[in-house]
Amino acid sequence: MKGWKGRPLLGIKIALVLSLVLSLLTGCGIGSPNVKETYPLESVSRDGNATSYVYRAADKTVPEVAKELADEKKPDQMSKEDSERMFLVYGKDYYHLQKDPKKETDTLIEVDSQEYVQKNYDSSFLKGYLTAVVIGQLFDSLGGLGGGYRGYSSKDTYHPKQGNYHAPTTSDKKIAPPLTVEKKGSIFRRGGSNGDSSVGSGGSIFDRKSDSSKSSRGSISRGSSGSGGLFDSPKKSYTKPKTRVGSGKITRRSRR
Repeated sequence: MKGWKGRPLLGIKIALVLSLVLSLLTGCGIGSPNVKETYPLESVSRDGNATSYVYRAADKTVPEVAKELADEKKPDQMSKEDSERMFLVYGKDYYHLQKDPKKETDTLIEVDSQEYVQKNYDSSFLKGYLTAVVIGQLFDSLGGLGGGYRGYSSKDTYHPKQGNYHAPTTSDKKIAPPLTVEKKGSIFRRGGSNGDSSVGSGGSIFDRKSDSSKSSRGSISRGSSGSGGLFDSPKKSYTKPKTRVGSGKITRRSRR
């Protein structure tokens, strides 16, 4: 019975540990995808907690970028597919994807904080992309206040109410949202005389490439006597060692 009493307490401890780990992971920002190192940062607007970072995805359509982000991390909400603009919501982060009107082959990725959306966006504009529940959560607490902003691609016509965009500084790039992307690495071997420094066939560390001109395999051999090889036997001595013959005696001390 004593063992059964301890099991509920153990279960509670495990649940607490799991919840703590989950909260730490959420705090590290892995709850939403980021584009910091995938795409170049083009423009920044910062005013306290109201932040907006704009990245450029060259030669990619709005639906293509939206699929990339959704495949990396499933959004809480994603607007229907549209070639002009789409919204993806990740907690308090709002990803506004827009076709660049000045370069229609590119997509602008605007990552807005919740505070930025609340203070600048036109709520009636968002109704075409976000659910009524999300819009209610954004603006009801502010009494329906907001701005006439409709995204970075139209900022010259619909100006942000709070904060101005500028080219990113070194400080802006450091503060920009962190990134979680999948990277692929490779292992290389130095000393490739033919310019091929890969470890093996196809970059595999288990397969070696064959070279008809020069074998890349090493070998250890026992050399002939006296050749100076690593495992050569020492030279044999053909002369007998000198010995010295002598004589001695043992004496007994006398007692006094």
